[in-house]
Amino acid sequence: MQSIEMELWVIGLTFIIVGIFMLLAEATSPGFFIAIPGTVLIVLGIIGMIVPDIIFGSIWGPIIAVIIAAPATIVTILLYQRLATPGPPTTTAATSLIGKKGIVTKEIIPETISGKVRIMNQIWSATSVEPISKGARIVVVDSKGVHVVVKKIQKGKRA
Repeated sequence: MQSIEMELWVIGLTFIIVGIFMLLAEATSPGFFIAIPGTVLIVLGIIGMIVPDIIFGSIWGPIIAVIIAAPATIVTILLYQRLATPGPPTTTAATSLIGKKGIVTKEIIPETISGKVRIMNQIWSATSVEPISKGARIVVVDSKGVHVVVKKIQKGKRA
């Protein structure tokens, strides 16, 4: 290979490597849409390694990039729509927690809403008719808006 052809071949290989890294980055942390330029770089790199004069020495390089980018964009958008189907966000209503068990994360003082409990990996404000210390196991007996009313689970008893 001549010196210029070798340099263009290395540039094509560099395009491919950068494109692969962009696709890997997109795969590990989706949402940045770097899959599109990554795909364009890979294709341009392959063509540039095979026929370097078309990509690097003429007007056809940018034209080919646009021709590649259009379907890559459409495929990427369709893929994202299939992976993350639109839908309403999930929420948990306090009333759906009645009967669920959890753990006190902040001491519960009777008739106040100063206590906190963890139920199904969510933290809720809680109250109780009796004081309940941090770390105690509880069961939800009622809800008042976004707060839950709990009672302590006695050791050896089922709630």
